[in-house]
Amino acid sequence: MNVQTMTKLTDFELPTVTVGPDPFGLREYVTSPSRNAVILLFLRDYHCPKCRNQVETIAARYDEFEARNADVVAVLPESVDRTRNWAAQFDLPFPLVADGSKTASDQYDQPTRFGALGGLHDMIGRMPEAVVVDATGSEPIVERVHRGDSPGDRPSVDELLDWIDSFASVGA
Repeated sequence: MNVQTMTKLTDFELPTVTVGPDPFGLREYVTSPSRNAVILLFLRDYHCPKCRNQVETIAARYDEFEARNADVVAVLPESVDRTRNWAAQFDLPFPLVADGSKTASDQYDQPTRFGALGGLHDMIGRMPEAVVVDATGSEPIVERVHRGDSPGDRPSVDELLDWIDSFASVGA
C-alpha cells in the first residue's frame, strides 16, 4: 500500500456519463457548500474486474458517504463512448467521468508500471489511485492519496470512510 499526503488540488474538466454536472469541473464541484469531502477514484481501464467491484461496492454503501456529506467521483481513462458503455453495467449514484486523454489521471500522478509499455497499455500498466479531498475549509485541499502498487491495491470502503472521518464530522 502506498498512502501519501498531498496538498495541491489540481482542477480538471471532463465529460460526465452518469449523474452530476456535465462537463464535470472538479474545483466547482468540490467547493459546493454541502460537501465535506470528495473522493476521486482513478480507475485502471474498461476491462478491470477489480474496478468494477470497487464501484459496485461503493455504490451499495453510498448512503454512508452521503451521511458524511461526501461524494465519490470515478475517473475512467477511456473515451466517452467506452465510459458510457462501461457505466451501463451499473446503477451508479455518483459521477463517472471519461478521461480519454488521461489528462486528469496524469495531473494526479496515477501510477503505472512496466515503463513505457505500461504507459501505452492501461490494462497492464495503469494502477488504481484514490484521492481524498477535504472540502471543509475555505480552500479545498488534497488530504490523502493512495497510489496502488498492483491492480488490487486500493483502499476499502471502510478505509475511505475512516479517512473522511479524520477531518469531517459525521452529519456536519
